[in-house]
Amino acid sequence: MPIHSVAPFRLYRQVAEQIAGLIRAGEFEIGDRLPSERDLSAKLRVSRPTVREAMIALEISGLVEVRTGAGIFVLPPPTNDGVKRLGVADAGMGPIELVDARIVLETAIAVEAAKHRTDQDLRQIEKSIEAMRDARTTDANREADRTFHAAIAAATRNGVLKNLVDELWREMFSPLFERMGHLTRLFPNNHQSTISDHEKIHEALLRGSGEEAGRAMQAHLNNVRTTLLDNRMDAGASQEGRIGDAA
Repeated sequence: MPIHSVAPFRLYRQVAEQIAGLIRAGEFEIGDRLPSERDLSAKLRVSRPTVREAMIALEISGLVEVRTGAGIFVLPPPTNDGVKRLGVADAGMGPIELVDARIVLETAIAVEAAKHRTDQDLRQIEKSIEAMRDARTTDANREADRTFHAAIAAATRNGVLKNLVDELWREMFSPLFERMGHLTRLFPNNHQSTISDHEKIHEALLRGSGEEAGRAMQAHLNNVRTTLLDNRMDAGASQEGRIGDAA
């Protein structure tokens, strides 16, 4: 018998599987709007970001439809060869958890990069910012973004840190992150703000100030996190306030 790797059962998948079970049991019928993120968060005793990730996983699995500003609605079960499918696929690492990890790791990396960066490193970082300015598509913009962060990690002269950043960026292209990025308009609407953030990090690295570089990197990634927690997905957002306030 072949042995297959065992993937960890992510928290958002546990939430998604529970809601899929309620759909299977008829608690939510086709066309029903699911409770708001705030309500589901309170009932399931998980954070609202986890609920958001679960909703997107359900959408990727074809069980619900996310209608921006209107809510999340139950769809007819997807079928394969006439057989109804109600399982929830693993769509990748949770985006909020991923960005939180990047905040911890890349803030420290920026501090370290300021100590060891060379003129060549600084030129590579500057080139990535120029590439982002010239980007005309979301794919080109994201590739320039990846190159920027990879170049800073390389400037630490620590191969382990560089590999960790590369691994985290691979997860940034997962189905879950892709869909959340588009729903919250992280792609491509943050183009100019990202360039501004990158310039501040680059300037701190030019000065060789680890403290400033770390602070600028943390602020940049916190901006990404805030965008992912944008409330336009939640039908009750205008009454409930921003999602980030209750996370």
